Amino acid sequence: MGERVSFTGRRAFLLIWGGQTLSLVGTSMTRFALLIWGWDQTGRATTLALLLTWQMGATVLLSPLAGVLVDRWSRKAVMMFSDLGSGLVTISLVALYLGGDLQVVHIYAAAAAYGAFETFQFPAYSAAVTMLLPGSDYARASGLISMAESGSRILGPPLAGALLPLVGFTNILAIDLATFLVAVSALALARVPPPLVTAEGEAGRRLNIFSQMAFGFHYIFRRRGLLGLQLLLAAGNFLLVFGVVLRAPLILGRTAGNEVLLGQVMGAAGLGGALGGVLLAVWGGPARGKIRGVLGGWTLSAVGNVVLGLGRGVGTWAVGAFLYPFALTVTNGLNQAIWQAKVAPDVQGRVFATRRLIAQFSLLPAMALAGPLVDGWLAPAMDDGGSLTGLIGPVLGTGPGAGSALLVVVTGALGLLVTSAGWLMPAVRRVEDDLPDHAAVKGEGG
Repeated sequence: MGERVSFTGRRAFLLIWGGQTLSLVGTSMTRFALLIWGWDQTGRATTLALLLTWQMGATVLLSPLAGVLVDRWSRKAVMMFSDLGSGLVTISLVALYLGGDLQVVHIYAAAAAYGAFETFQFPAYSAAVTMLLPGSDYARASGLISMAESGSRILGPPLAGALLPLVGFTNILAIDLATFLVAVSALALARVPPPLVTAEGEAGRRLNIFSQMAFGFHYIFRRRGLLGLQLLLAAGNFLLVFGVVLRAPLILGRTAGNEVLLGQVMGAAGLGGALGGVLLAVWGGPARGKIRGVLGGWTLSAVGNVVLGLGRGVGTWAVGAFLYPFALTVTNGLNQAIWQAKVAPDVQGRVFATRRLIAQFSLLPAMALAGPLVDGWLAPAMDDGGSLTGLIGPVLGTGPGAGSALLVVVTGALGLLVTSAGWLMPAVRRVEDDLPDHAAVKGEGG
């Protein structure tokens, strides 16, 4: 009986995963098209940084509520709601563009709306995986999901960059809309069983809505190992996301706006993430000792950012862009497997939403600061004859893009220090041994 259910669960997971993978490619194409459109309108790093800031801001605001609703509702229904909502946002952008009314403020609003729907998608998808697969497959599933996310970054930007001059902005969005429909259809065909209710989960459901929204914080704060791990990764997120936010302005600035080269570097980043996902999907991670992979992966990710910032040509940029997501994919997959094993399935919606809230909240200040720091201070200081060129110019060069490169190098080096500190935290190092696994019993409902 157990094997039959497991096989059925694996088949449902692969069906959902296939639909979501195709949808991610379409989403990646849209985001690249929006990025290029925003750069063409303003030519400022702040515009690109604000796109990510609006998206993450919506996540921070809605994560607590999303976690409560995911634990109350069907995980499959929540994922379908998220996909359909994102599709409606894309339709709105097409209508504005065709009417000649699209402005930068509209793409900020669209980024916030996409972020809002993704806030529901992450905990629902993660909790659904826990119900569909046995614990031994958690890391492999995380690897497949990461491979899909990264693979979309391989295909999406180069496809969008090549197709934009041929088919135009609206047809890129139309492709994205078609992939949303495929994802929703795949979800409609899959069966995701609900979790059995644990004593802790039942007690949490009796709380009022505001107490339920705080449940995830209480859960994590009572477990020192999970708390230390989450805070460590949040600090790393704050520093390392500068490399993600500033990658486009760095390369566009140093190549006089060459979209093809940017697409190639972003493709290299997607390849790194995809290969990290393949590694994890095939390997599955160690039965114990996943935490060592988490800490080691974060260290290598920081190295990738330093290489990206030091680069002066497409080859070095591609190496740095590859290293960061390759290591981060393995890190995130192993980290996800730890949490899925330690947190009871019927409270994973709230706990995982809180995890995402903490992670995204740490990203927001970096995203808000990156553009103004570069545009207002570092870019002028690293321009020819600027105040920092005599000291740093021989290493990083001068002119457009040099200010972005300097900030990426500095934050990458600080990221190395922060992630290395994890090895000195006993509660983090022993998290797999100190906390028991939950009893991974699957529900029988439809």
